[in-house]
Amino acid sequence: MAYKNKVYVSFDGDNDIHYYWLMRAWKQNDKTHFNFYDAHDLNAARDSSTEETITHELRDRLLDAKTFVVLIGESTRSLYKFVRWEMEQALSLNLPIIGVNLNGLRFQDTDLCPPIIRDELAVYISFNPAILQHALETWPAKHNSLKQQQKAGPYYYKEESYVELGLGSAKEKLRAADLSQRKARSPKEFFLPRRKSPLQKTR
Repeated sequence: MAYKNKVYVSFDGDNDIHYYWLMRAWKQNDKTHFNFYDAHDLNAARDSSTEETITHELRDRLLDAKTFVVLIGESTRSLYKFVRWEMEQALSLNLPIIGVNLNGLRFQDTDLCPPIIRDELAVYISFNPAILQHALETWPAKHNSLKQQQKAGPYYYKEESYVELGLGSAKEKLRAADLSQRKARSPKEFFLPRRKSPLQKTR
């Protein structure tokens, strides 16, 4: 069996493709270690290809993926064709899911998160190369461990994790404080991504 080390990226190809291109720039310029399949390589063929042909090829890519990343923008929750289908397949294949909030939130955005994954096991992060790389390196193993414990629902990295990655600027701390009330309305689980760190529940 081939070793699965690919990352499947799903996103709104009409509105959020520039974020995907920025991820490619991170890979080239910052020398990050992740590789990923572009689910939208087939965009050019979608006008002439059947939906069955497209989903067959996307399914092959998903079967070779280790992790599923979904870029969550303003319209992602409303997409019901390929993006929703990709999320369905990721769940069916039990792929570790990383939800990347394009609006900068560091936890699940209950307003924008696609309903199909809202209550599923997934970790949510902001759109930034450092935390994305960290999640790609740590979440798959954590996902497998939590699955064995029959855990579900949204997870996120504690604020200390961002600080350790150099993402604790005053501006970001202020934004986190402004959003704390939204976070408090819906209890979410989180973990500090250090070895042997206990899982905790927000109060």
